[in-house]
Amino acid sequence: MSMTSRKAPAPTLALAACAAGVVATLAATPAAQAAPAAAAKPPVLAWAPCADAPTRECADLSVPLDYRDPKGRSIGIAVSRLRSDRPEARRGTLLLIPGGPGGSGRDWLGRVGERLREETRGVYDIVSFDPRGVGGSTRADCGLDRGDLEITKIRPWPAPGGDISGSIAAARRVAESCARVGGELIRSFSTANEARDIDRIRQALGERKLSAWGVSYGTYVGAVYAQKYPDRVDRLVLDSSLDPDPSRVGRGWTANIAAATEDRFPDFARWAADPARDARHRVAERPEDVRPSVLALAERLDRVPERGPDGTQQLTGNRLRARLQMALYDDKAFPALAELIVSARAAGEAAPPAVEPAYGSPEEAATLLGVLCNDVRWPRSPASYERAVAADRLRYPLTAGMPANVMPCAFWKNDTAEKPVRITDEGPSNILMVQNLRDPATPHSGALRMRESLGERARMVSVDSGGHGAYLRRGNACGDRIVTAFLTTGERPERDALCR
Repeated sequence: MSMTSRKAPAPTLALAACAAGVVATLAATPAAQAAPAAAAKPPVLAWAPCADAPTRECADLSVPLDYRDPKGRSIGIAVSRLRSDRPEARRGTLLLIPGGPGGSGRDWLGRVGERLREETRGVYDIVSFDPRGVGGSTRADCGLDRGDLEITKIRPWPAPGGDISGSIAAARRVAESCARVGGELIRSFSTANEARDIDRIRQALGERKLSAWGVSYGTYVGAVYAQKYPDRVDRLVLDSSLDPDPSRVGRGWTANIAAATEDRFPDFARWAADPARDARHRVAERPEDVRPSVLALAERLDRVPERGPDGTQQLTGNRLRARLQMALYDDKAFPALAELIVSARAAGEAAPPAVEPAYGSPEEAATLLGVLCNDVRWPRSPASYERAVAADRLRYPLTAGMPANVMPCAFWKNDTAEKPVRITDEGPSNILMVQNLRDPATPHSGALRMRESLGERARMVSVDSGGHGAYLRRGNACGDRIVTAFLTTGERPERDALCR
């Protein structure tokens, strides 16, 4: 591990004085100890063994659909908990904030909970939740046709040659359907509301402060929570951070996928040209030949219709590109991707391999679009997207303009209810960032902008690895050790660190 030389600016004296003044005022003011009858009744969690995992507990939490109308309609948030197995060592609660938008936190707890509890030596009860719209929470639905749920449509890939007229038509259709079918629930989706839901979870757990580990989109949620409620955060880990630029947020995150894919692709190229690979998986003799081989194959597959004469779904250029982008998330997906490339290339001008396209679930798609489109206003002009796609295709051919393409947000029926939260250095210094250098979804460059925004509140550990998600995912002992030490002892590096 080596240390970088850059240090963030120190917090201002004005901030420190202001924070101290608020604490002193609350401590001295009798109103801070207001009569219980005037206080809002805290939410309640009725825990019971989870139906699919008796070692964990599950509960449903009622939260306002609209926090501006707290006595109005309520919706349910599904919460789960893995209790500390060492009550004498328990410090508090560690909340897992899932990615997405639209990821299931309860599923994530099921995958990592036992290992995380072991790593942190029972210091925490480990809790997670399904955000509003997905999983066991009140579910969303935009009423989309199955074709609109294919991954190449949810994240819209331009047609061969870069034409986006089909994407524009689909974006209008999906925006209209989300407004018509999704109703009030879709309109309630936002990062700010997820932060408010998290604070309701904190209250229901009876915790004065929460520690948290957010991954991917969960880093932005965690940063927003820490900005809105700085005195309610104990220790916060931001893993694979998004660029928090409040003028772009979701639009910027999507755009950054282009550069992120280019950052990560050389890892696959080295793997796919390794002489140790068998014929089914060796894409090229040399790493530098993998990229032109893949681009040429995708261009040839652009001439293939989505369905063959017998009705089977075929591998098209965009389906190959989408599979490539998803495979870069984890080295474990490299063999299947390489085998697909080799078999498709071997087919020549004959029928390409039949594939089962990847689909998102209706609730995942609705939640993703709801958050991305409600958080910030997107450009409305189709011509602006045409220009952006043309430029992106030239600069980043692996993603062929997809990250710059038009989405339903361009025709969204809801106006943004509130401005995105600006992440700043105002708050306690209790945040640790961990970030792979070559992340195909949340690039290191975007994480650096989060780091800059947080200033002296954070330290950042960069891990010399590829893939999406760093802590307990890449086998990097240095990075894992630093994060675990922070969670268990509060210790952070004095300066930003690089783990090789």
